[in-house]
Amino acid sequence: MSIIETGSSLQSLAFKWQGRLCSHSTIDANTPYHNTNGMRPAIASINIANLKHNFDLLSQHARGAEVMAVVKADAYGHGLHLVAPALFESGCRHFAVTDASEGMRVRKLLADAESIVLLSGVFDAGDAELATSAKLTPVITGTAHARLLHKAGFKEHVWIKINTGMQRLGSDDPAALMAQCKAYGIKIAGIMSHLACADRLGHPLNRVQAEAFSKAHQQLAPDLSASLLNSAGVVSLPEHTFDFIRPGIALYGSEPVAEEPLGLKPVMQLTGEVMQVHRIAKGVSLSYGASYTASKNMAVAVVSLGYGDGLPRHLSNIGSAIYQNSRLPIVGRICMDFCLIDATDHDMKRGDVLEFWGEQQKASEVATLIDTIAYELFTGINSRVCRRAV
Repeated sequence: MSIIETGSSLQSLAFKWQGRLCSHSTIDANTPYHNTNGMRPAIASINIANLKHNFDLLSQHARGAEVMAVVKADAYGHGLHLVAPALFESGCRHFAVTDASEGMRVRKLLADAESIVLLSGVFDAGDAELATSAKLTPVITGTAHARLLHKAGFKEHVWIKINTGMQRLGSDDPAALMAQCKAYGIKIAGIMSHLACADRLGHPLNRVQAEAFSKAHQQLAPDLSASLLNSAGVVSLPEHTFDFIRPGIALYGSEPVAEEPLGLKPVMQLTGEVMQVHRIAKGVSLSYGASYTASKNMAVAVVSLGYGDGLPRHLSNIGSAIYQNSRLPIVGRICMDFCLIDATDHDMKRGDVLEFWGEQQKASEVATLIDTIAYELFTGINSRVCRRAV
């Protein structure tokens, strides 16, 4: 076989293999867990009905404002290719991402989206050119953003973001920035800001920021659209919905304010599959570092989910998984590709499925165990984990 023929064969094989990548395709809900199109049986099942339920619920809480769905970071790890079309089907027409490359992904999926907002603006000339060619809507916070867009010939809309107390990205002189946009022929869609402590009911900064934003909106451009509330803000400052709310984590079913739940439903169920079951004698140690020693004769299930998939290593010896409505401990250190589960009281076998978070064990509960947040768990699930719509 010639070199050219070999290369052609390899290319053909690559295309065939790429077509099997579960993480970039939708698998029918009836597909058995042990048959994931050639992928390891580490699966993030994305419940589209629950996603739509959450969108509808947030739309009701918007009090007439439009929902700008935040789908950055691959829809918080849920799979942009699954989430964005489902939200569009539910009536969402405005989407927010981090940057122009994410914005281009949304534009390719949703040619008819009314706006695709770049929350971090544009970073360089290439970003500005993408924003111009794909009709993306950058959020700008300073003169550098405006100059980059002007050099790229951008004449579409931008959002002006102002600093009201978060002390992150936000203009401290929005009037001057708006004047610069006008001079460049750049249209302004509206003004926005971001809340720092909205998940803490009654925190004084919430009221300070809301009042500062309302005042700025009235002074700068009362005729322009305004947007202040993130997911938690919808709960803590419901009277300040303005024209757009920007929910992120709430769309994916994690309650933004634990003490005042909205009735959201979890969208992601993360599962692994039993690869093997060992019978372990009392006194035998498990996994790397021998950090766990059996205090009794026990059964240990090896499950196809590890920190290389995004299961936090900090859950070693303190986390759990759900099997047939029972909560079973993770024992020993979590490995890159596997973890070990105490299966002593259960007749577990190869191919059985365990939930690490989802309907029976909320991601927020898991996050609390290791002093983090559900956002980090969701976005930590990497591309080798199969996302499938159910």
